[in-house]
Amino acid sequence: MAPTSSAADPGRVMVLAGGLSHERDVSLRSGRRVSEALRGTGLAVEERDVDATLLPALMAEPPACVVPMLHGETGEDGAIREVLELLDIPYVGATPAVCRTAFDKPVAKALAEHAGIRTPRSTCLPHEMFRELGAAAVLESLVAKLGLPLMVKPAQSGSALGCTVVHNVSELPSAMVNAYAYGPVALIEQFIAGDEVAVPVIDDGTGPRALPVVAIMPDGGVYDYTARYTAGSTEFVVPAQLPEATLEECTRVAIAAHEVLGLRDLSRSDLIVDADGQVWWLEVNVAPGFTETSTVPLSIQAAGLDLGKVIAELVQAAVARPAHS
Repeated sequence: MAPTSSAADPGRVMVLAGGLSHERDVSLRSGRRVSEALRGTGLAVEERDVDATLLPALMAEPPACVVPMLHGETGEDGAIREVLELLDIPYVGATPAVCRTAFDKPVAKALAEHAGIRTPRSTCLPHEMFRELGAAAVLESLVAKLGLPLMVKPAQSGSALGCTVVHNVSELPSAMVNAYAYGPVALIEQFIAGDEVAVPVIDDGTGPRALPVVAIMPDGGVYDYTARYTAGSTEFVVPAQLPEATLEECTRVAIAAHEVLGLRDLSRSDLIVDADGQVWWLEVNVAPGFTETSTVPLSIQAAGLDLGKVIAELVQAAVARPAHS
């Protein structure tokens, strides 16, 4: 069992970062920033990678709380949280089952759509089916159903890895190959042109609330991996310069997705605002980045909040939460 703690001092906090996903480097950057921010509030913080030494360390000296800063398939699919629950160690973030649902983009989209959240029309296709049915016939059917342009992405991935905007039929085969390089299932959806925005949602136990909407304007027009994590490649405006009614709708959609999917503590919804002002929900992230170019810290700062204090409050909420709730 985790050691006892007080409301003022929860005890030693462990920040998990790294892992073996394609987003390892981003995770390490997020972990370092979160650790520094928590130390700035006076908490005792230990940073650890996910390797063969982690489980013995958790069992020998359980921390008061774990903050998972693991991105990608091994960090957002709920697996590490399953281990923490087995050991009865509190952690910040969604439960394992919720993580699995949110990380699977087609499943999350279906739940959001069922709840009345507008999301681009899409279909998903396993690599085996794509190969066995014949690529040409499948691609023809995709374009006939969804039209052009399209967005092709892995069904389970993050940081825009394996994502391609397809404007012409000739670009579709390589886009599919790119998506399959990061997972066995590709999600193909309508490409919605417009302003890309991100909306963090936090809940320290008093109910989910949205932070300021962040407008994302990459230099190259596409918010890909390079644009996300290379300083100066993307301009961020927070709060986004959109009509008040549109900002309110972005906030409503992000909170609705957070609640529909059963998320807790922290999430970030990615949205598109089209030329008509309609808000389209793309996906949600259960372990958003905290690097120098990540949107969540920018939004926290714009809200006039202190990054370390915000995360510390989530740690307090996690420690106070009944086990397995």
